[in-house]
Amino acid sequence: MLNENFNKLYEISPLTMAVMPVSDVETGAMNTIILEQTGSYRVPSPPTKLIDSACRFFGSSLQGRIEGTREISRFTHKAPIVIDPSTGMFFFPTMSPRNRNCAWINHSYVENIQAIDQKQTKIVFSNNEYVIVDISYGSMVNQLQRTAQFRFSLENRMKQIHSEMKKKLPQPTQQS
Repeated sequence: MLNENFNKLYEISPLTMAVMPVSDVETGAMNTIILEQTGSYRVPSPPTKLIDSACRFFGSSLQGRIEGTREISRFTHKAPIVIDPSTGMFFFPTMSPRNRNCAWINHSYVENIQAIDQKQTKIVFSNNEYVIVDISYGSMVNQLQRTAQFRFSLENRMKQIHSEMKKKLPQPTQQS
């Protein structure tokens, strides 16, 4: 794992690869380890709260993003979300977001996954950093596929809207 820097103010960004839960040894409070391309940060807030804050920064909420995913893909459990489609910030949970041990993984950075045992999977990111999460390999494959499917559906909707808008806009006339 990367070196930890303590950071009270942190915003999830397009560089964020994973949002991992970690219990504070002294208080028992849930904190978060943020893994980015450039380093890691410990934040005194639970992962799902940080994800919700990021969604709100982009004009929604975690619940709103989950409902949007459900509307597009019909996924009802452990739904992937888009925090910001324009920057490729598609995250999926490793378990129910209501579970305090839920980690969030940025789909854009997952290079490959490897089974560790029946209940754990190693996620290797595009920069060769990795984490081990408490999720079976089969469930991880499912989460990756569901996120890819949701991402494809949302991006197609956005392309269709842009295409329809282009058709409705007046075309520039050529001057001789």
